[in-house]
Amino acid sequence: MFSTERYLARIGYTGSTEPSVENLRKIQKGHLVSIPFDNSLNADAKRGVDVLEDVEIDDDAVFDAIVEGGRGGVCYELNGLMRRLLTELGYDARILSGAVLQVNGSFGPDFEHIFNCVLLDGDHYLVDVGLAGPTFLEPLKVTDEVQTQYGVDYRILFQEDGYHLVQRRPQGADWSPLFKFLLEYRDLADWSGLVERLADFPLEEVLLGTRVHSRAFENGQMVLIGKRYVRVEDGKEEVRVLARPAAFEEVVDLVLNGRG
Repeated sequence: MFSTERYLARIGYTGSTEPSVENLRKIQKGHLVSIPFDNSLNADAKRGVDVLEDVEIDDDAVFDAIVEGGRGGVCYELNGLMRRLLTELGYDARILSGAVLQVNGSFGPDFEHIFNCVLLDGDHYLVDVGLAGPTFLEPLKVTDEVQTQYGVDYRILFQEDGYHLVQRRPQGADWSPLFKFLLEYRDLADWSGLVERLADFPLEEVLLGTRVHSRAFENGQMVLIGKRYVRVEDGKEEVRVLARPAAFEEVVDLVLNGRG
């Protein structure tokens, strides 16, 4: 059964519950440190396609499995729980959809990613605990100004086609895109019939069945995509391939369970 108090305890949040930008930062960061992204249950391509039309969750059941049970989740589960939490705390939380950058350099379909937008003090903040990453660990204000989090720069650029493009830049690297989105509030019903509407989109290029796990820590993030391990710490990004089974299992345990 969903419980605001137990959710906050699970993510280690003990501060004020008054809606504010600072409290929102602590809530998002606490979630990302405490609850991993884990697509294991949805990793095969067929299930991935089904999920595009199955974004409405049973809050109580998913809460029991993730917050109480300790498993990770994917965007519609994690951001669904976060949206419920923020709403219970009095935040004005809305739904947005996004198209995520793929390994081939193109963007996925517009409704591939579901995340949250919070309206606070007249500004829009992206609150996303369901993007594997590497990604922003605290809310991003929708502005073209550069925002720095734990040594990594972020910016949101408005495009001529109406999209907003979220970019990141770790130390010593160039700007690279994360995803693009339209600043249009969505309803869960918008995902109904999506697969048919995307009949001409090459979904096989998006949902390849690759297992993805990620977890934040105090000053960075760990992301495992297949055997490719990305660790970002104080803005410095290191990438290596885990060829040895023992090394791979150690990182999986570290990311999913917070221990190695």
